[in-house]
Amino acid sequence: MIDHIGFPVSDYERAKAFYAKALAPLGYSLVIEVMQQQTGHDPAAGFGANGKPDFWIGGEGGLNKPLHVAIVAMDRASVEAFYKAAMAAGGRDNGAPGIRAHYHPDYYAAFVLDPDGHNIEAVCHAHE
Repeated sequence: MIDHIGFPVSDYERAKAFYAKALAPLGYSLVIEVMQQQTGHDPAAGFGANGKPDFWIGGEGGLNKPLHVAIVAMDRASVEAFYKAAMAAGGRDNGAPGIRAHYHPDYYAAFVLDPDGHNIEAVCHAHE
């Protein structure tokens, strides 16, 4: 089981604003932020649901290749809300909400590229 994931971003403040807006429809919010003065390292923001930060971004300066992260959505409406919020926050379309039957018949997902080009997915596995 994965406890959390984290990755560096090229513009910490821009990415933090993007994720605060894009992940809100999935029940995620900024849970904790640690600053350089506290740790001696670059700042980091932990997003999550129910007070548990499991999705972290850090200000180390980005990656040279994009990554893919999928976050569970409780229903298809939440997938659609994520897509709209992420696009409004400056994301780029990488797959509008819809069924991806090549994974399984109820795989309903949307894909958005964040400001660094990372492929962020919201997915619902429930039947309608």
